[in-house]
This record gives sequence, structure tokens and C-alpha cells, in this order.
Amino acid sequence: MSVPTTTNTGGKTRLTDIADQAGVSTATVSRVLNGKVGVASDTRQAVLAALDVLGYERPEKLRNRSAGLVGLVVPELSNPVFPAFAQTIEGLLSQRGYTPLLCTQSPGGTTEDEYIEMLQEHSVDGILFVAGLHADTRASHARYEQLRVQGTPLTFVNGFASGIEAPFISCDDHAAMELAVRHLVSLGHQRIGLAIGPSRFITAQRKIEGFKEALRSHLGQMSTDEHVATSLFTVEGGQAAANDLIDSGHTAIVCGSDLMALGAVRAAHQRRLSVPDDISVIGYDDSPLIGFTDPPLTTIRQPVSAMAHAAVSGLIAMIEGSPAPKSELLFHPELIVRNSTGTSPDARISAYQVVNG
Repeated sequence: MSVPTTTNTGGKTRLTDIADQAGVSTATVSRVLNGKVGVASDTRQAVLAALDVLGYERPEKLRNRSAGLVGLVVPELSNPVFPAFAQTIEGLLSQRGYTPLLCTQSPGGTTEDEYIEMLQEHSVDGILFVAGLHADTRASHARYEQLRVQGTPLTFVNGFASGIEAPFISCDDHAAMELAVRHLVSLGHQRIGLAIGPSRFITAQRKIEGFKEALRSHLGQMSTDEHVATSLFTVEGGQAAANDLIDSGHTAIVCGSDLMALGAVRAAHQRRLSVPDDISVIGYDDSPLIGFTDPPLTTIRQPVSAMAHAAVSGLIAMIEGSPAPKSELLFHPELIVRNSTGTSPDARISAYQVVNG
């Protein structure tokens, strides 16, 4: 049984293929393709997604009519967590009938202010910012105040700025550092360092604060500045920070991003040190494919899907005239333990001495 839908190979769509991909019955697929009522929105979306994944064009009557335009401003896409946020948010906006206009930044490219101007020219219904200038404590917030005065609904992900009347969605960085340090202490580590990006960003500041609090709580270390190495949120930045921390005798390194963690692993390998036998490394984000590195990376997982749902729901509520919380919603992270963390070398030596007298 088939329907006359054009495929990317010129053939016809097989209902069984779509049903298998969507996890529904062929009868359900048929109802969706023929525009019948009585199909749950999630089920309908699964069938449409199956069409897209299998490379089929949607029938004309199934193509969405946009309810409006929404700007989505994200940083450069070299950090895999940002494309993950962008893809999830774009999908959620599309499900709600809105057309996302994706604006990605890169060094030397279009600035956030230039994107804002372009989005205003397109008369967008709202703008969602992911880790934008709102997260930079040195940046002016006048651009956002102007948008609010003009009545443009705004929502921000990762990075709180007091004084802006808008919903903020963030991962709890204090909780993340508590999870990381507690895990490493349980493995016997006493010299734990933090490799972090520029401290002008609120997310970096919160990680530093949470890290120092965890060191005081679990290890009783009151002097903590020596355990923090500041660099860039990049592989090269992580490598540089890790070199400093290894030189000062640290046996475990918590990183401000997965990219920094990859740099820390590189720094260890260049010194012919084993991860995790000599140095334990923890990342942050649980970016796509990070579990397939060598070794697979222990990391702090941001709940990207839940955060994206909250951000989109808040923005759409404002666009449609309903009130949205003008405060910050903190989402709890999760520690994902893989093979880049292990028992402290000092703890192994102590255990060996006990066993062998």
C-alpha cells in the first residue's frame, strides 16, 4: 500500500516504512497523510518526522502554515552543545507552528546587535537567546531593555541578568560542581582543579563559586584560588589550563565544557600520562558523541531537552498574550560517569601499602 508522495529517489512512499520509523501503525500513518482528525499531536509530529528522516517530501496539505517568526540567537556552533540546543528549540517551535530564524555567531562575523536589527526588520514575534551577551557581566543590557520597551517577547537560556523582565532558563552550575567534586573525592582525590573559561561570564562565575564551595565542604580546603585555572571555553583553552593544573600537582580536573575536557585529556596524553590512571577528567554538557571519545568522557549533563521546552513554552506564552515567569528557572544537572575518572594515584598507593604491609 502506498500514497502518491514524491520521494528523494522518485519512487512512492511506503506506509510500512513510515510506520516503522515513527513507531505507529500503518492505519495511523494513513490518517495523518490524509489529514484525518483524531490523531494526537505528538503522534502526528512523529509521522511527519519520519517523513523527513526518510527523505520524503510532505504532501502539500501537510505543510505547516507558520503562525509567526521567532528569532533564535546562539553562539558559534563549534561547541556541540549549542547545535543541540538550537536543534531542539527549532523543533519545538516548529511543532507549535512558528518558523525559527536561526542566527549563529562566529568570531569576526555578524554580531548579536546586528542580528537583533535584522530580526526586527523581519518583524519577529519574539527572540530566544542562548548564552548570549546577557551572560557577559561586562556587556550592556540596554539592547534587551529596548526590545522589552518595544514589546518584543524575550527568553534567555544559560546566563542570568538581573533587571531584565524576562524568563531565564539555566542549568544549576553550583549543583553541577557539587556533583563533580563529590564524585572525585569518593575516588580518593585530594588535589582537584577547575579548568574554566573567562570569569566575566556568569556561567563561569557560578561554576567557580560552586567549585570552591564543594572543595570547602568535602575537603575542608579554605584557600581555593590555586585550584582554579582560567582560560577559554575551547579545546586549546582546556589544554592550557590543564597544563597549569598538572604542573601544580592536581590529580583530577573538572572542566567548564566538554571541549575543555578534551583539551585536558590531550594535555595529559602529551605528557604520557594516562587518563584516568594518572589524571581524572570531568567535562560539562554531555555533548553529542562525547561518550565515544578515548576514553569515553565522564561529564555533567545539561538537561537540554527540558531546558529547551521551558524556554519555548515561556516565549510562546508571552507571544500569545499569557503571562510568563519573569525569573530564573534552574534545572538540575546529572553526573554521567564513564571512563575518564578513576581512583586517585595516592589512594591506590595507600591501598597497596596497606595490603602489602
